[in-house]
Amino acid sequence: MAYIEFKKVNKVYKMGEVEIKALNNTSFEIEKGELICILGPSGAGKTTCLNILGGMDRLTSGNVIVDGKIINDYTIDSSKLGKKTIDFKFINDLNEKQLIKYRRNDIGFVFQFYNLIQNMTVIENVELATQLCKNSLDPSDILDKVGLKNRKNNFPAQLSGGEQQRVAIARAICKNPKLLLCDEPTGALDYKTGKQILKLLQDTCRNEQMTVIIITHNSAISPMADKVIKFKNGTVSDVIINDKPKNIEDIEW
Repeated sequence: MAYIEFKKVNKVYKMGEVEIKALNNTSFEIEKGELICILGPSGAGKTTCLNILGGMDRLTSGNVIVDGKIINDYTIDSSKLGKKTIDFKFINDLNEKQLIKYRRNDIGFVFQFYNLIQNMTVIENVELATQLCKNSLDPSDILDKVGLKNRKNNFPAQLSGGEQQRVAIARAICKNPKLLLCDEPTGALDYKTGKQILKLLQDTCRNEQMTVIIITHNSAISPMADKVIKFKNGTVSDVIINDKPKNIEDIEW
């Protein structure tokens, strides 16, 4: 069994009598410790996929399995799985506190905009993660690793855009999550700074054996990934496996 399995997932949004199918029979697999690029035009279903993986949205039908836990939007009869006993969490059946616990402990989010708390210092922003989850890493060590050793006591307004994104990544990594989900993490950054952020994500995946999923419109960076998943019209149109992923420093666009 793969670390992450998306199995014939459908997601339908309803606006009055109108139904919008964001995901249409979508299937793919991801192994533990892989760096994944999800490519596709706007409206292809990339962010919907990420939101379902992160427990921020619920699917309409299908199966999503993350590290042996079934994340579904409907009840499954465990007897149909062929197991006498089962320790899977059925995210749909969890109350809101349990759903928050899933997002808190298993998922790290990095967004296009940094979402830092402006009246807290860099290290205080990252320390928030340690207060929220039980298996967190040391904030000071993580900030050293992302190149912010001398910026720990600065406030977000005193940092560049690239430095603020590094803080956001450090905050996500500090949670020690099973999945690091990145939605257009370089979308608001210039070329040079964006490349530095992608190197940080690539190094995190390689050195920490963390599963990293990056959503992007930029197909030029796809050679850095172990696997490229292309979305079109709410479904997976192609999956490309890179046997020899390139270092981001060697990629130009």
